[in-house]
Parts: sequence; C-alpha cells; structure tokens
Amino acid sequence: MPKVAKKPKPIYKRILLKVSGEALAGDRRYGIDERMAKSVAAQVAEIHRMGVQVALVIGGGNIYRGADGERMGMDRVSSDYMGMLATVINALALQNALEKEGVPTRVQSAIEMSKLAEPFIRRRAVRHLEKHRIVIFAGGTGNPYFTTDTAAALRAVEISADAILKATNVDGVYSDDPRKNPKAVKYRHLNYLDAIQRRLKVMDTTAFSLCMENKLPIVVFDLHGAHHILRVVCGEPLGTIVS
Repeated sequence: MPKVAKKPKPIYKRILLKVSGEALAGDRRYGIDERMAKSVAAQVAEIHRMGVQVALVIGGGNIYRGADGERMGMDRVSSDYMGMLATVINALALQNALEKEGVPTRVQSAIEMSKLAEPFIRRRAVRHLEKHRIVIFAGGTGNPYFTTDTAAALRAVEISADAILKATNVDGVYSDDPRKNPKAVKYRHLNYLDAIQRRLKVMDTTAFSLCMENKLPIVVFDLHGAHHILRVVCGEPLGTIVS
C-alpha cells in the first residue's frame, strides 16, 4: 500500500506574528491592499485551525510613520501618536479580513478607544487565546519613542509566546540589503549578540534586548509565498532564526 503523507504538526503552541504595515500595502505605496489583507488572514486562519494560538502586532508604515513626521519637523511625540493610530486602522482591517475567514478575533489597543477596541489587559488577552480567539495588539506600546518591534517583543513576553514570527518583504536576515548588494549573505541562524553587534536591521535594540533576556526566539521570513506562515510554524527552515 502507498504510504500516506503525514500532515505537518506545529512546533509552537502560541506565537506572536509581527506584520509590517508595508506588507499590508502589497504593491501599493500607500494604504491597504484588500488582496494582501485577505492573503494574510487566510494564512493566519490556516494555522489557527491547527490549534495554534495566534496573537498579532501590526505596524502602520503603509499609512504613517512617526519617524517620517519628525524628519519633516513635526514634534516627535505627536508624530509617534499618529503612527500608533495608523496601527489601529490596520488592526481593524485585518480583524475584518480574519472574521470573513470565520475566525473569532479581538483587537486590543494600548491607547484607550472603547468604541473601536478593547483596552490592552494581559489576563484578558491570554484568556482570549486560551478560548482560541485571535488577538491583534494595536497602538504599539502606547508610548512615544518605541517601535512596533518593541511592542511585539513586549506583548510576546507578556503572553508567554513560544516565538516571535516576523513576516517581512525579505526572505530572511542578510549581511547587507540584498536588493542593493547582490553579494549579501543570508544567515540561517544568528544569536542575539551577533545580530546586535553586526547592526543587522532585524529589530531595534530594545526589542532584541527583551527577546534575549527572556530567551524568546525570533523567526524572520518572507510573508509573500504559499503557506509560508504554516511552514514556519511547522518548523521548516524558512528564513532566519535569531535565538
């Protein structure tokens, strides 16, 4: 009798998926590409149905970046708050896409806005995950001067995630920008100190420090591909692992 291929099994019970705002923009320079939102939602729903508990942090760079406002002469604090509001818009768009996939989803915001989202409460977030609801953390950390990478690391530690999955537009971590330098070398595995010392732009130093102190692995991979989130969750050597 022919052998029946075994279904892949997830190696993580609970993950935090970090998605950049640019990823939601797709081929556009600005805003939300509905096809991309649908694609991300379909991939997340796929692992959710396997029993993986999923939390998300999404950036706001497709709408507004706090650092860009500062470069234009805007007050940094006001600019960062505008960037946080952009993440709320993206979170609501992704919630809508996920619920169309039949997945119960909750948005929790670090900035209180009761008509749009729940306030971030750690115990409530964990309870949602235990009840197999997806939780999207919006509003960054709620404080200026911190990136959504830091928010992802902080929330991942708070909910005791097994790993951070950072979905980007590049298929891993390179020694240089592979789009500008064809000789850039891709790393399969890095430790935290190497990534910090080599100044590899995976996450900012604050986020790295949080992950290092709490021994939280980071998997960096390309979001654009068939079942990429599923493949990473099931342990395929896709992208780069920082641990």
